[in-house]
Amino acid sequence: MIKIVTKLLLKPLARAVYRPVVEGLENVPRKGGVILASNHLSFIDSVVIPLTAPRPISFLAKAEYFTGQGLKGRLSRSFFKAIDAVPVQRGEIHLAQAALNAALEVLEDGHAFGIYPEGTRSLDGRLYRGKTGVAWLALTAGVPVVPVALAGTEEILPVGSRRPRLRRVTVRFGEPLDFSALHGQARSARARRQVTDEVMAAIHELSGQDLAEVYNERPLAA
Repeated sequence: MIKIVTKLLLKPLARAVYRPVVEGLENVPRKGGVILASNHLSFIDSVVIPLTAPRPISFLAKAEYFTGQGLKGRLSRSFFKAIDAVPVQRGEIHLAQAALNAALEVLEDGHAFGIYPEGTRSLDGRLYRGKTGVAWLALTAGVPVVPVALAGTEEILPVGSRRPRLRRVTVRFGEPLDFSALHGQARSARARRQVTDEVMAAIHELSGQDLAEVYNERPLAA
């Protein structure tokens, strides 16, 4: 019921309000496991992609979003279920292998999974070097990778802001990348690096962002 409401109400409403520019929908396979690898500019990215993609896309989300109490908790739970988010226990979301295992289950069930190879949001708008989790998933599951480029999402929900703003965004879905020739080589560091670099090059071609050429590390807590 929740997903029906999302499809019939939330998607058309979001499109009407934000009027996103969406390109390359034909590049997203309509069935079977597939990874959507995107640049990452805002928390809202994990909402924008599912609302503009032609099929349900799962992202990881903290388990707290599914267990809240009262009206706010029910609304949060309903929303994240509606966009096919996968709950991960607090703390576990920062453990790469635990997160990858949860993503692998989604792909093996024939569904689509969204991932940000940069690992965390870019605060300066540059495209950072990709981490190899996306390659491990692609080579282990044997699925294609669709590069995705977002533009303008950082204007909807800037860092530190709690209320979304009305801004127009662009979502570009690139042509699927086929790594079947390397299937089964997930344990090879060279293969993972090769696949990841090809994915990031495709994202860069779509986004046109300046390259940081370093990893984007989370700032240490004070």
